[in-house]
Amino acid sequence: MKNFIITLVFAFVSHAFYAQGAFDKFDGQDDVTSVIVNKKMFDLMSKVKVDASDKETQQYISLIKKLDYLKVFTTKNPKIEADMKASADKYVKSAGLEELMRVNDSGRNVRISVKSGATDSQVKELLMFIDGAKNDETVLLSLTGNFDINEISVLTDKMQLPGGSDLKKASKGKK
Repeated sequence: MKNFIITLVFAFVSHAFYAQGAFDKFDGQDDVTSVIVNKKMFDLMSKVKVDASDKETQQYISLIKKLDYLKVFTTKNPKIEADMKASADKYVKSAGLEELMRVNDSGRNVRISVKSGATDSQVKELLMFIDGAKNDETVLLSLTGNFDINEISVLTDKMQLPGGSDLKKASKGKK
């Protein structure tokens, strides 16, 4: 029984580390722009003094307290774009994410997948992949924590994330 529990704990821990490392190969590559924000930075950001009357800023502070990791990778390099797409597809399957929405607009494909939390609107992980059309950038965004999908639009506005308008549509679609 003790071995079973140890094996079970190891399986959960290794899966959590895989989630954090699945896209790390893109960090630091030439032709890839990376933005990585960890829990410590979110904690620091949540301690900033804000105007108590600004409701949107209060919502933003409330949300970032619930976040663990944000990774955003963008590129226009076709070889790296293909690798990002393959990595995202593989990760969606292996991590058990479910598709929240898919949009194809003028050759630009957007896929948003989530791992749900305790309720339908609660999310433990969000993965967005935007397949760049013609001269647009390809975007791979991974967000982990324990947050409400309806709060995402505040984050995309304040942090000016690539693909933010697509995340806003997703947050309005899942209530």
